Amino acid sequence: MGHAAEILGVTQAFLRSLDAARLLTPGRSEGGHRRYSRYQLRLAARARELVDAGTALDSACRIIILEDQLAEARRINDTLRREDLS
Repeated sequence: MGHAAEILGVTQAFLRSLDAARLLTPGRSEGGHRRYSRYQLRLAARARELVDAGTALDSACRIIILEDQLAEARRINDTLRREDLS
């Protein structure tokens, strides 16, 4: 967790707050340390951007979830369009 916080320029408490908000669900090492994927680090970086811009943490988490859902819907639509063209 310390290394992830350092990479992102945030505190460990900020990452814990993202865990508590259920935006991130990091894996755990055998020693119980949080392990974040690159995708989770991107989400945390986006959360930091929003919070730094004045957005409340729970609102930032909701925005990120909606952005992620929109991106997934667009990927599905693109796939379906390509299938229709073939």
